[in-house]
Amino acid sequence: SGSPDAERYNDFIQKNAKDDKLKKESAEAFAKVQKLLPGKTSPKFSYPDINGKTVSLDDLKGNLVYIDVWATWCGPCIREIPALKQLESDYHGKKIAFVSMSIDPKEDFDKWQKMVKEKDLKGIQIFADNDWKSEFVQEYGIKGIPRFILVDQNGNILNADAPRPSDPEIRTLLDKHL
Repeated sequence: SGSPDAERYNDFIQKNAKDDKLKKESAEAFAKVQKLLPGKTSPKFSYPDINGKTVSLDDLKGNLVYIDVWATWCGPCIREIPALKQLESDYHGKKIAFVSMSIDPKEDFDKWQKMVKEKDLKGIQIFADNDWKSEFVQEYGIKGIPRFILVDQNGNILNADAPRPSDPEIRTLLDKHL
């Protein structure tokens, strides 16, 4: 997933595993996530927001960007909403952009709009173009949601698998990089 510990895990397996198949699988997996390690340029996105205005990652340069990849049908995603709203409120006015990227299927666009309004979701609400097959989702290798990503002020990855809003560690991470 691009965890900051991915390289350390792969090194451990390469040095200690006796199973050549495991070593090969680890090396292949690491090769895929290397581009998601901290400091690498983040994959980009450019999707319409709730008001129809196109928003891109480049538009948000100069801010930390905390990206929530979610869907209206995802129970764990919905359970994170109160914590995300509180986090957004607590960091309001700071140089951080909160982006919620829905990967709902196109036929659920109206359902997404309705949920955003009913739950009074804040931050930047965007709708990915091709749900699970959206380029951004594919480049980050997202296989499960919710998934949170933290990007620095220059568009570089800080954490490709950042803590959830309900995890106190996210506040430590945000404070460190603001």
